[in-house]
Amino acid sequence: MKVLFTLILSLSFLQSNGQQYSKKWRDIDYAGDLAISHRLDIYLPVSAESSYPAVLVICGSAWFEDNTKDEAFRIMAKPLLDAGFAVVTVNHRSSRQAVFPAQINDIKAAVRFIRANAENYRINPSFIGITGFSSGGHLSSLAGTSGGVGKYTVKTASADLEGNIGSYTNYSSSVDAVVNFFGPTNFLLMDSCAGGDPSHDLADSPESTLIGGAIQDNPDKCALADPITYIDADDPHFLIIHGDKDPLVPHCQSEVLFNALQKAGVESQFITVPGGGHGPGVFEEEYFNMMTDFFLKESANKIK
Repeated sequence: MKVLFTLILSLSFLQSNGQQYSKKWRDIDYAGDLAISHRLDIYLPVSAESSYPAVLVICGSAWFEDNTKDEAFRIMAKPLLDAGFAVVTVNHRSSRQAVFPAQINDIKAAVRFIRANAENYRINPSFIGITGFSSGGHLSSLAGTSGGVGKYTVKTASADLEGNIGSYTNYSSSVDAVVNFFGPTNFLLMDSCAGGDPSHDLADSPESTLIGGAIQDNPDKCALADPITYIDADDPHFLIIHGDKDPLVPHCQSEVLFNALQKAGVESQFITVPGGGHGPGVFEEEYFNMMTDFFLKESANKIK
């Protein structure tokens, strides 16, 4: 997975030039424990407004890293800031530090923190969107479908998706719209999908490390980590963007997510990037514009 993270680091410089923001707050401790994994940054657009709709951004790292918020900023912040969104880049615990559901517990804690402290950072809490790529796309989708879900059991496995991280557990962790860039969903299908990297079933794969055991030996734990498990008709609207030549997260992962959202009646769009890989061909202005157009439409429906 060093190859994957090197790829992410190199891609991080694609959007590094010309960042535009009027104010920033760095290394905010959203959990109150001083951990690097529980820090977030907030950036406000140049446009002069009393408050801004917000989008949380989660960097991909195969869940292996706990300090990726700077990469999230470099890759995805500029189009969101230019569109008038406050950008919140979020760290979370790595799978080496803690197994699932620690990562989604952290993301939900960050959402609660933003909602509770929105006035302090000139954020309009009427709209909090979320986006991410690769493992960050997975966590973004999971945050979208598991709103209001606490303790949950699938046969022999249980998890508390909400968790008790931070001081604002009485606030909602639900998000208002999701953009998922090539995030995994059903781990058990990854090796059987056409065009995928046939290594996800290994005991030391990113997916196995995340759940704490080889995925094929732990289907119930995989189900708990699958955004599809929690889909219902009340979920926020989704935009899914995935290259059909992705060598790491096969395209079918987004297909099964989109089909499940459609079946449940959740408004959703699925954009296939012809020839798009795991970032290359997808991190382009055309698809970032689709993201911002989607968030602008969704925020307009929430903010009156």
